[in-house]
Amino acid sequence: MVSTDWQTDLRKRGYRLTPQRQLVLEAVDKLEHSTPEDILTEVRRTAGGVNISTVYRTLELLEELGLVSHAHLGHGAPTYHLAERHQHLHLMCRDCEKVVEADLEVAGPFAEELRERFGFETDLRHFAIFGRCQECAARGPEPREGPAS
Repeated sequence: MVSTDWQTDLRKRGYRLTPQRQLVLEAVDKLEHSTPEDILTEVRRTAGGVNISTVYRTLELLEELGLVSHAHLGHGAPTYHLAERHQHLHLMCRDCEKVVEADLEVAGPFAEELRERFGFETDLRHFAIFGRCQECAARGPEPREGPAS
């Protein structure tokens, strides 16, 4: 379902909600944290002729317009999600790869410390913290990698 907010947001900036933009926004909304390749797969369920360069160009424009945001949740491609009114940081479980969203206020003291000590302004929206989620941690200690035999 198309959000009228997307139409309004795009029109305010002088853009139309083209079918490709609509499909990409719907895919990002449905998939939440997804790579451009995941988004392409979802878009192709409706529009088989869309290619990966269209998805990348659309994501780039939608990010410039503040409708989507990306984060680097590992070594692969960035993942995209809707840039909701409320921004968040990402907690990434190394065991099950679950992504937990946390309010930016949680990292406020950390960002303030970086600002005071180093004069560094942190963009927490693209920040991912790696560790173990509650469920994986409850299973016991993290397995240690021993020396290769």
